[in-house]
Amino acid sequence: MTPGPRNLLTDVPGLLVGNASDPRLKSGVTVVLGEEPMVAGIHVMGGAPGTRETDLLAPDKLVEKVDAIVLSGGSAFGLDAASGVADGLRAMGRGFAVGPTRVPIVPAAILFDLLNGGDKDWPENPYRALGAQALAAASSNFALGTEGAGTGATTATLKGGLGSASIRLEDGITVAALVAVNALGSATVGNGPHFWAAPWEEMGEFGGRGPASTYPKGPPTTKRGPAQNTTIAIVATDAALTKAACTRLATAAHDGMARALLPSHTPFDGDLVFALSTGKSTTNADTVLLGHAAATCLARAIARGVFLASDEPNDLLPTWSTKFA
Repeated sequence: MTPGPRNLLTDVPGLLVGNASDPRLKSGVTVVLGEEPMVAGIHVMGGAPGTRETDLLAPDKLVEKVDAIVLSGGSAFGLDAASGVADGLRAMGRGFAVGPTRVPIVPAAILFDLLNGGDKDWPENPYRALGAQALAAASSNFALGTEGAGTGATTATLKGGLGSASIRLEDGITVAALVAVNALGSATVGNGPHFWAAPWEEMGEFGGRGPASTYPKGPPTTKRGPAQNTTIAIVATDAALTKAACTRLATAAHDGMARALLPSHTPFDGDLVFALSTGKSTTNADTVLLGHAAATCLARAIARGVFLASDEPNDLLPTWSTKFA
């Protein structure tokens, strides 16, 4: 197994990603767009999620496919980003057919970045416009770090960010992950530069420091405030999967979050994973291997998001590169 050519979610054929950020706001939106509707599932393990249209992803619900997935900052305000995306998709003629009307299906999840030093005194909710901008920017290439939904993200000790990683399996199937890292806990071991995800690193993609030589056994380092968190992620594959199989893939991918963030899945995180299938591959998938690959990609993507964060005015925490590079 090796990373795809971009080492991004868009190594999965049929996917595009767009970012929109507001540096003054210290927040942003990321949109994953399917060139065609996608099968999707979700699994939530955090105790404080914020979502839109996720109930319909259950295997027993009517709608089989979605048009896009939105990850946004802004806490509950950020859910409005999906409205901007839905408006744009409707103008494209995309959506679930209801008579002569098209209803775009756009599940969304948010993270809490309202206390990160940005100017949140807006006269009008800015996230609908950011959602529309992110949709318009959708492309096969996109930036990581302090971008999109990761613009204002933080961890317990360092700035967070937007991360992505991919794997090409020996049978030709691609698996990839995208994540906005805004964790209650830490992506690095103790006070050092080593990432918890180090055993799964590929080709020095987050610094090549390797595993730490020692690991602390005391209580983990966490943010002081309980309402400042949530890591939201998407894993995707070109293997043809049902909604039930996508739900299982999302569940398996949470192992990668637990490998890369300490602690994770707490009562004060809204940690969740969406899973997408574009169905572009004709290879019969090994679902056990898919789950392992999704977890591995997500662990790597989390470390990359923190590793690639950049310094901005009024930051409350240092970036990995400022502290360790």
